[in-house]
Amino acid sequence: MIEIRHINPPALGEPPGYSQVVEARGGRTIYIAGQTSLDSNGELIGKNDFPAQAVQVFRNLSVALDAAQCTVAHVVKLNVYLRDMSNLAAYREARNRFLDQATPRAAPAVTLVEVSRLYGPDFMIEIDAIAVA
Repeated sequence: MIEIRHINPPALGEPPGYSQVVEARGGRTIYIAGQTSLDSNGELIGKNDFPAQAVQVFRNLSVALDAAQCTVAHVVKLNVYLRDMSNLAAYREARNRFLDQATPRAAPAVTLVEVSRLYGPDFMIEIDAIAVA
């Protein structure tokens, strides 16, 4: 049986929408490669449209989780790469819709960094994930 415990030590403060520490026991570990805004045909969704790209990235993460017989509730870690930190609010909006699919709401540990470029020149966001099931 899997147990996922979210820990937010008071000395680290309450994070906005994620957990400072996630402990997972039992089960399988699933590593999901960095997901971009490509659709199932390899076509870019949302050229120059960050919100559309973010929605597609989270859609792709959902597909990958489903393929491993998991849901967002199994996600313990997200690594987020943004080309422009000014898109942080739009990222959080898409992330929150994704995390809100779980009951109780999913709260993985998250690392978010701004990068100078990603795999494709039109990609504005990429996210990889770790899940435990």
